[in-house]
Amino acid sequence: MSTIKTPADLGKVIRQRRKAAKLTQKKAAALAGIGVRFLSELERGKPTAQIGKTIKVAQLLGLEIQINER
Repeated sequence: MSTIKTPADLGKVIRQRRKAAKLTQKKAAALAGIGVRFLSELERGKPTAQIGKTIKVAQLLGLEIQINER
């Protein structure tokens, strides 16, 4: 489990998981129903990435996003 504190942290986890699944950005984007540009920007930590699309990508890669109190 990773603690995500910045958009860049989330992007790094998404990229690592995609690569571990041996998916190209093009293939992962197609499977998630999003554009390659969005996935590329998400992986680079774009702070304004749409949450709905971000959740789709996470789910595709077998990740779950949770909110916990500090």
